[in-house]
Amino acid sequence: MERIAVIDFETTGLSPAQGDRATEIAAVILEGGRVVDRYQSLMNAGVRVPAHIEALTGISNTMLRQAPPADRVMGEVADFVGDCPLVAHNAAFDSRFWDAELARITRQRRQEFACSLLLARRLMPDAPSHKLGALVEYARLPVAGRYHRALADAEMAASLLLRLTDELRTRHQLPGISHALLRSIQATPKQQLERCLARHRQAAA
Repeated sequence: MERIAVIDFETTGLSPAQGDRATEIAAVILEGGRVVDRYQSLMNAGVRVPAHIEALTGISNTMLRQAPPADRVMGEVADFVGDCPLVAHNAAFDSRFWDAELARITRQRRQEFACSLLLARRLMPDAPSHKLGALVEYARLPVAGRYHRALADAEMAASLLLRLTDELRTRHQLPGISHALLRSIQATPKQQLERCLARHRQAAA
């Protein structure tokens, strides 16, 4: 698979449209089946972290007061990622914050997201849950650190993605795995998955 970036945000809430902001961002670069680079930073957006979010993430208002400004962090992580295709676990969530925080520094995303949660629903249908922690346990992947901290979650999402691509190569006999293929699989209804995979096997033959 081509060089890709797996990202994860921690935030003050669920929706930038309702005024929620990012509090931490991490990105790990995958190339040749392994992590080759990492970026992580807290980010001070000038907003308070609600108590229940602080309890979930461990990111406090005191920590954020000492963190670099959000606009500087977003500029740095956008430069770090460059044009790499993006992956996130529950990409619908992370892509909203990526786009909203980029817009605040008058920048725009140029690449697409793939979603390891949607891919796991297709390729690990027997998992008891498709939340990241449940999938890490189900697939016996290493726990990289505290859940709901950006770098640990990005590292674990990257491990999950590598396991899913291994599934495609070994169990489904797909020789060439690309970001575009992952996006095609995640958008395929469950009952049409085998037809989708057969089409890609035939195209690669």
